[in-house]
Amino acid sequence: MNPLWLAEDARDAAHGRLIGADSWIAAGVSIDTRSLQPGDLFVALKDVRDGHDFIAQAFAAGASAALVSDAERAQAHGPCLVVGDVLEGLRRLGEAARDRTPAKRIAITGSVGKTSTKEALAACLAASGPTHKSVKSYNNHWGVPLTLARMPQSSAYGVFEMGMNHRGEILPLTALVKPHVAIVTWIAPAHIEHLGSIEAIADEKGDIFAGLEPDGAALVPNEAPAAHRLRARAEDCASAVIRFGRDAGCEARLLKFEMGETGAVAEADILGRQIRYRIGATGAHWALNSVAALTAADLAGGDLFAAAHALAAFSDIEGRGAARRIAAAFGAFTLVDDSYNANPASMAAAFETLAARKAQRRIVALGDMLELGADSAALHAALAAPLDRAGVDIVFAAGPQMAALYERLPPSRRGGYAETAELLAPQVTAALRDGDVVLVKGSNGARMARVVEALTRLAAS
Repeated sequence: MNPLWLAEDARDAAHGRLIGADSWIAAGVSIDTRSLQPGDLFVALKDVRDGHDFIAQAFAAGASAALVSDAERAQAHGPCLVVGDVLEGLRRLGEAARDRTPAKRIAITGSVGKTSTKEALAACLAASGPTHKSVKSYNNHWGVPLTLARMPQSSAYGVFEMGMNHRGEILPLTALVKPHVAIVTWIAPAHIEHLGSIEAIADEKGDIFAGLEPDGAALVPNEAPAAHRLRARAEDCASAVIRFGRDAGCEARLLKFEMGETGAVAEADILGRQIRYRIGATGAHWALNSVAALTAADLAGGDLFAAAHALAAFSDIEGRGAARRIAAAFGAFTLVDDSYNANPASMAAAFETLAARKAQRRIVALGDMLELGADSAALHAALAAPLDRAGVDIVFAAGPQMAALYERLPPSRRGGYAETAELLAPQVTAALRDGDVVLVKGSNGARMARVVEALTRLAAS
């Protein structure tokens, strides 16, 4: 077992005390008994549920110790590290992990593209050295410190995703990570219900630059809405401000992007070096996301050409555009699973990507885009235009907000509507034919993964 934390090191880092045993070794850090691996330190967070209720299960699954605040409830089960507040103890572990490794740290936020760019950048940097990254979308007040606490001392690079729903949430995350490079991928009206305006969203996302190390670099999406506010924030905080985009003035500039069914080929000027590369993932959003990833890898000291080569082997992420061919009883169709998240910008990019796929019919099953505020109905209805440009043949819609889009569509394009994803699923499965391509997309709360599950079950046994 490779040690991540020795008992005494974790004790000193978390400012806690050891009970039950003074010597143990943790190979990892976990907050969930369902995914805990033998040898992990179990962190009994009090969030949606109280992790102290699962301490017995954690030790039964092989936990080496538990980070707890309630010693009385915990000590009967196994070795514990006791702190006053578990989340604060986890933050302190993260700080100590950050400070004991020379790894270059890159932080990523944005209204769209955070997770995809994080995964691509991690793949790029792994070509140059051991790379640690956020798993899934662990990008909030506990996800970021957990990712830091899991970072091995031998890491050469660390890639950290940061998300937000309300004003003031990015600042403490970037202050914890202290990145050497920080990226804002794009600005769109995601979470506008809570922040009120595109400008406020840009200000919140721009706070990521405030945590930069003194010699840090800021990557700004040059053509994004309210980009001038991002640049102003970056200029206040960063040693170097790098604009990425298509415009001639960008320090990292996309020169050419050709999208196909199985990926794309791009050309870019990355800080004065022109490079041509292939992207194994599909989607219009990779045009600029790939430029951001390559530029960040270069700024962090990675090999630019090795990073570009790594993008060729990079593939779509489940729930974020991954495509699969399903052989059903009636024939074969292609399912594009983009069900994890949605906002107007990502919807438009997904439709553009769908247009590049060969198909007998292009079909979309769309769920509500959440947290769009007072303009939600108008923003949903406005999806009719990019759907038309993409040549989408049939639209299925689920949810009260998507009703605004469905009503805007001509009858010839309406496939079916339901109040929920569960009720929509049988309408979509019944309509499919051989040669169709069907895109499923919506905010995670719209539960469009239920439609994906129903379509997957069509596979002939």
